[in-house]
Amino acid sequence: PQTGHCITMKTRFNQKIKLRMLVVGLGFFLVMAGIGAKAVYLQVFCGQWLSQKAADQYEKSQVTFGKRGTIYDTHQQPMAVTIETASVAAYPARIKNTAATAKALAAALKLKRRSVARKLSSSKSFVWIKRQVTPKEVAAVTRLKLAGIDFIPAQSRYYPQKNMAAQLIGFAGIDGRGLEGLEFYYDQELVGPVRHSKVLKDAFGRGFDSSHTAAPRLAGHNLILTVDLTIQYITEKALEEAISTSQARSGMAVVMNPTTGAVLALAHYPFFNPNNFTAYQRADWRNRAVTDPFEPGSTMKIFSMAAALESGKATANTIFFCENGRYTIGRNTVHDTSPRGWLSLQQIIKYSSNIGAVKVSELIGPEVLFNTLGYFGFGQKTQIDCPGETVGSLAPFKHWSKIDAGAIAFGQGLSASALQLATGASAIANDGILMQPFVVRAITDRNGRIVKTFKPQQRARVITPETAHTLRRIMMTVITEGGTGTEAALEEYTVCGKTGTAQKIDQQGTYAENKYIASFIGFAPAEKPELTILVVIDEPTQGHYGGIVAAPAFRKIARETLNYLNVPPAVKRDRLTASHGGEVLG
Repeated sequence: PQTGHCITMKTRFNQKIKLRMLVVGLGFFLVMAGIGAKAVYLQVFCGQWLSQKAADQYEKSQVTFGKRGTIYDTHQQPMAVTIETASVAAYPARIKNTAATAKALAAALKLKRRSVARKLSSSKSFVWIKRQVTPKEVAAVTRLKLAGIDFIPAQSRYYPQKNMAAQLIGFAGIDGRGLEGLEFYYDQELVGPVRHSKVLKDAFGRGFDSSHTAAPRLAGHNLILTVDLTIQYITEKALEEAISTSQARSGMAVVMNPTTGAVLALAHYPFFNPNNFTAYQRADWRNRAVTDPFEPGSTMKIFSMAAALESGKATANTIFFCENGRYTIGRNTVHDTSPRGWLSLQQIIKYSSNIGAVKVSELIGPEVLFNTLGYFGFGQKTQIDCPGETVGSLAPFKHWSKIDAGAIAFGQGLSASALQLATGASAIANDGILMQPFVVRAITDRNGRIVKTFKPQQRARVITPETAHTLRRIMMTVITEGGTGTEAALEEYTVCGKTGTAQKIDQQGTYAENKYIASFIGFAPAEKPELTILVVIDEPTQGHYGGIVAAPAFRKIARETLNYLNVPPAVKRDRLTASHGGEVLG
């Protein structure tokens, strides 16, 4: 019986072992079946997705930009070029001593050690340390022989003329895209073609193969401007001298060819260097001659007189009573700097009588004045090829009060940009034809072949040739003895001009007592104008009249530019004299 019991126990034990083996075997079978099913699922149904996922681990997209095009002046002197440079990068996983590496890099690249250390401690496989470093900095980092530090080829925008025409040219950012000025406006033309490719990289982010073969280096288009660097230099120096003499806040100047609309110079002060644009205030970057409206003051009187002459209601000799320097309109009083009685329309311009301008506006009516100003381009964009252009402000004449009409006639109560003012005056110089202003005359490819040209364009005839000739004769008297613009006179050339002095509006919307904008607009030679020149001085403190502050700068720009362009001086006709009994007869 005991033996039989043992046999029974052994049988049961063997059965349990078999059961366990069966369970374990079944478990292994289920696991292997699951793995097999998963493998089939991944390989058959998810194969493409997994392949892409794996590729993402070692394939990186790389974007390569072509060389950005060059900007030239009208004689193809470079004003903005692209140079080959390098940027310093790091692979944090390959750096053994982060603190020592950060200290060495910070010293070589003139960076803050804490900032560099933070980048080197990043969990990213790749980080930028400093973009677009100088050759001296490249040499300094190379000498350190630091593990995990690399140089990445890059391109940098360089402006060889530094501050010259900087507000017009603008600048490009660290990624090679235009941010201001012509660099921004013509970015699509200047930027080089973009090439996308895939690069194979190891765990440290180092490239070891590429999916594309080497391609020829592509480049963007070039710009050839209407700006002449010599005239730009003359203009900037004269403007700087005027600002210094008058101790003004800022200033701008425009030089145009009145018969074509080509801008020969566009100057601003304070200057800034686009090679280091971050060191300057944003306000210094702006092309204010295009973007900023201001009340022009008495320079607007030439357009008010154009309206009077064109309407047929007045001639140069029509006289107006100027109220002896004080004229009341409702609750407002208009003043002249010097009391005058009867003045002809010509004398109103010569002596710059505000009251005379008001009397002229009353004669012709607000609708005629408004329409004429609109014909000259005020209250609308000139459509120049520059970003951010202002329209200025010119309210519809139906909204004008009586004092509004008078104030607009002598240049307050409306606003315009320096470019609008210069373009309008150029129409008078151009026998009444308003031209489209422009600053780019051609676009070329990387081999210098012409892609596109920009020709002078007539916008409209705004006044008759007869009215334009009459206005030029009137404007010549401004420069003669007793006129407000004698400081603009040239010995070698005849000059047409008009002074402007306008009070500035403060933040409360009222006219500030001691803040002015002084200006002078003119063209020369009077018989056949080659240049239109506008000088605007903002908040001068040593004198504030346009004839004193801005006219000397006009004279310097006009004289030196006309000599540079080899414009022949006017022929002087000296009077014949004879002596008769000690008395000179002429």
